[in-house]
Amino acid sequence: MISSNNLPKGKAGGYLALAITSTVWGTTWVASKIGVETQIPALQMAYIRQFLGGVCFVLFFMLYKKLSFPTRKEFSWLLVMALLMFVVANGFSTWSLQFIPTGLSALIGALYPLSVVIIEMVFFKSKNMTILTFIGLLLGITGIGIVFYENAFQQHPAGFAFGVTLSVVAMLSWSIGTIIIVRNKTKLNPYYATGWQMLISSFILCIIAETTQPTIPFKNISGTAWGAIAYLVLAGSLLAFIAFIYSMKKLPAAISSLYAYINPLVAMVTAAFVLHEKLTIYILWGAIVTLAGVFLVNYSLKRSREKVIAEPEL
Repeated sequence: MISSNNLPKGKAGGYLALAITSTVWGTTWVASKIGVETQIPALQMAYIRQFLGGVCFVLFFMLYKKLSFPTRKEFSWLLVMALLMFVVANGFSTWSLQFIPTGLSALIGALYPLSVVIIEMVFFKSKNMTILTFIGLLLGITGIGIVFYENAFQQHPAGFAFGVTLSVVAMLSWSIGTIIIVRNKTKLNPYYATGWQMLISSFILCIIAETTQPTIPFKNISGTAWGAIAYLVLAGSLLAFIAFIYSMKKLPAAISSLYAYINPLVAMVTAAFVLHEKLTIYILWGAIVTLAGVFLVNYSLKRSREKVIAEPEL
């Protein structure tokens, strides 16, 4: 596997890693779009990608790091997370790209912090909401409204509404998975766990794809599709993931997390140049307003957590 030792040391290396993470994870949306446009069914491409990425991670941690096989209890947790984070979240977001523009799918995916706040507020009666949180929610909803206002006056291909639905369900599934991770800690190495989730999800996605979609023989998959899959595995699942870990170690969390706000913009701009997707000033400003709202929500929740930690117990 690619080693983080090749990166410059200190904060310079951290910023380089952040740039790699932001750029690569933004362009993976475009690579996925290219893949699904080459006649390979989206879920088939998703399970191939997850299988190859999962095998790389699991073998690395088992053979090099000497980590043991997950216990039955750990495997049950991995199965639930695989369903939420990779079967539904990753699989459905990939599937959505057959019907909606790349940038729109990426932007909907970036809304998960807003849905986490709403879910926590409605179902868990969270009291961490501040005026800044509500301003962020309002901005996020306004930004999405601007994007959809622009899209409302365009001629959409068949299945546009279905694609949006898939993308929203994927985002909600990621949100639920995020809440479960926070509320139910596990002793498993998080990166080893991710590898297992990818591997488990690949078999589930394979069953779903082979029984619900007209998949194609591997020998008939085009070179372009294999190139997209190779990029998703090597760059998206390995290089960017290692860079992300490195940036988390070298930079403050507030800075290393900026990739989440850059990814959708990278996806939009790259799709405009590579795939000739329409990028208007309304769509761009809508995306910026949305991501500003997401940032404010994350920032307000971080301040609330720090305040709770700083307050002395009575």
